[in-house]
Amino acid sequence: MCGAQAFKRGRKVLVIDKANKTGKKILISGGGRCNFTNLFIEPEAYISNNPHFCKSALKRYTQWDFIALLESYQLSWSEKTLGQLFCDQKSGAVLDMLMNECQGIDIELNAEIHDIKAENGYQLNTNKAQYRSDSLVIATGGPSIPKMGATDFGLQVAKQFRHKSIAFKPALVPFTFSQADIDRYFKDLSGLSLEVTIECNAQSFKEMALITHRGISGPVTLQISSYWNKGDQIIVNLLPEVDALELLLSAQQNRGTVTLKNILSEHFSKRLAHRFSQVLTSVDLSEKTLGEIKQSDLRDFSETLNHWVLTPSGTEGMRTAEVCTGGVDTNELSSKTMESNRQPGLYFIGETVDVTGWLGGYNFQWAWSSGWAAGQVV
Repeated sequence: MCGAQAFKRGRKVLVIDKANKTGKKILISGGGRCNFTNLFIEPEAYISNNPHFCKSALKRYTQWDFIALLESYQLSWSEKTLGQLFCDQKSGAVLDMLMNECQGIDIELNAEIHDIKAENGYQLNTNKAQYRSDSLVIATGGPSIPKMGATDFGLQVAKQFRHKSIAFKPALVPFTFSQADIDRYFKDLSGLSLEVTIECNAQSFKEMALITHRGISGPVTLQISSYWNKGDQIIVNLLPEVDALELLLSAQQNRGTVTLKNILSEHFSKRLAHRFSQVLTSVDLSEKTLGEIKQSDLRDFSETLNHWVLTPSGTEGMRTAEVCTGGVDTNELSSKTMESNRQPGLYFIGETVDVTGWLGGYNFQWAWSSGWAAGQVV
């Protein structure tokens, strides 16, 4: 995006890529369908130590601008849920469009940068050649999914030029739990999903959660993981649209001969209903009828259904994280141009910067917007 914009202004552009193929992360995104943006792009959907930094770029190159670009190539799109937009012609078509925008730009693949020097502009030494340029844009993302070649190269460059950075941390990533919690809550339930609300550090999301053999995943888990820090508790509402106490007290009064697990199976799968009735309080209530359960126990159980407190042991880490929080400190950059305040002609864009979006196309939009902004001036 940045290169295409700069080229349109008459700049001579070289893209240096360590990978053997362009756009690998584009190709795998959205299960190969490319969740390229979101209808509801707002600054509040981005995490940064400076929540105002992203506003300028997002306002000047919007989701509607990228949609218009797609449509100019006769590509169509569909909304999945929560404003998430996917390309009907799949991710390869989005990459082809971007590569077409880059016609006239030199792209050097399989190129590894050995060192960067700031002498009369910039000098880059790679495994292939030596290059000189007036400007240098770092668009190397974060270190998530290292098997695709992702590294923290951007922060290394920032450090070389005396920039502050916030350490990268896995985000949009599944939670793991201690073996004791796995055995108690999740054992033999891997693959089951349910809609829940999860809250952590004053942020909450409601979407599907997926039980895994190591903990929980699914969209709601990925979303809240960006706000979680080691040792934090998460609060899970297993019945986000229901007052559990009102539900169970009413059922106790009117259907007292029905077992608790059978009442729960009207809201969860049978296996989940049975497990929850066993383990969500200190007393196994699974075989008891509602009439046999003390009201105090029913109140405790109801409280846990709407307010289940869990402490993840960690996350699946960089291996599966879709993005990272952290990056180059935005206080060191211009929010309008993405240029360094310390080093003239040096720019940082995309995920390398301390701006991280929610799941659902937000990070791609930040890539398009920040790339466009730098491309206007680089």
